[in-house]
Amino acid sequence: MSAQASFDTWQKMGACRAPHHVEVFFPPSHFERKHDRAERERRAKAICAECPVVTDCPRLALEIREPHGIWGGLNEGERRVMLEHRGMLAG
Repeated sequence: MSAQASFDTWQKMGACRAPHHVEVFFPPSHFERKHDRAERERRAKAICAECPVVTDCPRLALEIREPHGIWGGLNEGERRVMLEHRGMLAG
């Protein structure tokens, strides 16, 4: 199986794929209050905690340096810290 086929297989199994979950995993296009963001992220992370691909998802997000959203239970800042600790961020 190719790497792309493997990616497609696990990605389709993500709990976040439900249409009503999109707004939970990514910030809105308008201003979001700190409390609202914390609540949205809490909800997304709870979904991630029950997801069968919770280990594959953040691995991809870190590999492609995804700058937005919750991936595998990690928000943008948490992924950035992980990359910094791994020495993977240039700058």
